[in-house]
Amino acid sequence: MNLRIPFNRVSWITSTFLIGTFLMSISIVPYHIWHNGVDAFQICLFLFYYFATGFSITLGYHRLFSHLAFKAKWPVKLFTLLFGAAAFENAALDWVSDHRRHHKHVDEEDDPYDISKGFFHAHIGWLLFKLKPKPPMDNVADLRKDKLIMWQYKWCHYIGVFVGFILPYILGYFYGGHQAALSAFLLSGILRVVVVQQGTFCINSLCHYMGRQPYSASCSARDSGIMALVTFGEGYHNYHHEFQHDYRNGVKAWQFDPTKWIIWVLSKFGLTSGLRRVADEKILLAEINETRRKIDASLIEYANKDSSAYQEIINKSIEQLKLLKQKFDENYSQLEAAINEKINVSKETTMQWKHDVNNAMDHLTVLKNSGFTLQPIT
Repeated sequence: MNLRIPFNRVSWITSTFLIGTFLMSISIVPYHIWHNGVDAFQICLFLFYYFATGFSITLGYHRLFSHLAFKAKWPVKLFTLLFGAAAFENAALDWVSDHRRHHKHVDEEDDPYDISKGFFHAHIGWLLFKLKPKPPMDNVADLRKDKLIMWQYKWCHYIGVFVGFILPYILGYFYGGHQAALSAFLLSGILRVVVVQQGTFCINSLCHYMGRQPYSASCSARDSGIMALVTFGEGYHNYHHEFQHDYRNGVKAWQFDPTKWIIWVLSKFGLTSGLRRVADEKILLAEINETRRKIDASLIEYANKDSSAYQEIINKSIEQLKLLKQKFDENYSQLEAAINEKINVSKETTMQWKHDVNNAMDHLTVLKNSGFTLQPIT
């Protein structure tokens, strides 16, 4: 079996670190826990590092630095830069450059983690096999003006090793000697790095592979409530790609987005400001437009069905879809005109349109699952 590994493109330092920490997390770490157990201190330290480094990526690297979705005072910036380095996902400047390129060229050749090149590539392959020559970092001129970001860029790996590995070891040592120090290094250091990184990698892979597309199907990004649970709220990726400068990913009240909540809470203490939000009307307009597109696709699919045994049912389904299409064409035109003319839409009308979207999606789901029939339109 010839794997044809492109050894000339292997990023050896990155690959050794990623593979080495992963192997340790599934071998040495469980072996150590089995023989030495784990106490409340180790659990609390792990959880602190897990949340500190995870939110430093989602809140700091992603929403603050990549998308400028809000402004932050220096304590917030410093915290996310220190613990972001401890996540070992490179310096903020590198991370942001890759991510901005991803948004600009999503699903195209210049997308660093292009899902069309395969799940493995999008998840971790793009890190193991770097492009040579490396794309120029010509999209982060704004961040180069920030002294804290440039300080972290210069010392990132040293900061990461100290904050991510040495500091947990020191804390463990003061708590319970060498044994506790080793446990802290393995759990809050090695295991935590792997868990946080895999969560981040899932945003690049699974969030472009599974889930719904309620806002746009123009790219592969998808919304997944399940993924939001393990990515600090980043799972609503279809919304994010449609409205990337919004400080929220989970825009609905019931959606799990702790990163959004932290940014909002910090704003109440004056540590963050200028929280950017997309107007509800524009969000609803995107949902209506995407529903129209799905209805059009279903109409084409039904028109191409050729089965005399089901022709009567097919014809009825087509008529139902046409009624839905007419309703959403009217809703879209009215809402678009209201936005352009800066006319406030009543809460009752907005709620009705949202109900129409949900009702239509239910109809389309039934259609897809049944193959032929829809529920009556209400």
